[in-house]
This record gives sequence, structure tokens and C-alpha cells, in this order.
Amino acid sequence: MVTQSPVVRVGVAAIVRDKQGRMVVGIRKGSHGDGQWQFPGGHLEMGESYFACAERETLEETGLVVKAEKLLTLTNDIFSPEKHYITIFVLCQRLLDTQEPQVLEPHKCSRWEWKTWDDVRAVIAGNTEHGQPGKVFLPIVNLLEEQPDIEALMKST
Repeated sequence: MVTQSPVVRVGVAAIVRDKQGRMVVGIRKGSHGDGQWQFPGGHLEMGESYFACAERETLEETGLVVKAEKLLTLTNDIFSPEKHYITIFVLCQRLLDTQEPQVLEPHKCSRWEWKTWDDVRAVIAGNTEHGQPGKVFLPIVNLLEEQPDIEALMKST
């Protein structure tokens, strides 16, 4: 019997903002990050661009039609010795400002909300008014550690 070595996977996270600068985040379901805040996103498929992945995953998970506009950054996310991801963060623009996210994959996400970066930082810091402490998906935690001024990165060209 041949055992396969663990491989590094590629995830794509879509950062979708509204006119107030809030972002779509949801609560994950399942064994990988269960109960943690996440952005829409998923695995990059063979032959797919990371822009196409961000647009596809956002539509599949939230019903939002978006246009991927900018590669922001990436993170190196080691969840365990057997689970290692590179996460690509893509800034996306909602094409219909009145469209709201819906839970289209209830087995993967319990709800979608609009949150600010300050809201996300408050959850990481343990401010339970914004969510349970430690309940932010590792790629987002790593993103904020590596890019503390993420707002400026999102505005730069």
C-alpha cells in the first residue's frame, strides 16, 4: 500500500466590500475551521485563475455577483503538520450594490454578515461583543499579522 505525502493546497479568499467599507464574512461549518469567521472562497481548481476562483466561489457561496479587481497578498497557513495552505487574497467589487449575501451552502457556512476590519480585529483580540475569541480563520489572522495596515494595501494601486 502506497501512502501519499501531504501536499500544500491553494486557497483563494474573496474580500468583497460594500459602500461603507464593510466586508462579507461568514461562520464556517465543518471540521476545518468550524465556527470561525471567514471570507467567501475555496480551493483553486486546476487551470483556473485566482480571479476566476474568487468570482466563482463568491457566487456559489453567497449568490453575490462580483468582479475580481486586485491581488492583495497571500499568506502561508500551516494548520497542522498535515494541513498546509497558501491563501491568495483577492479584492472584489460587488456588481449590484443592492445585492445581499445569502447562505447558499448551508453545510459549509451558517451565516454571512458585513463586518469591518475593526470588528474582525476585535474578535481576534477576544472582544466577545463582536464574536467569540479565537474564532477567526487562520488565514485572516495571518493576513492581519503580516499586513497590519490592510486598509492602505486595499487602496493602493
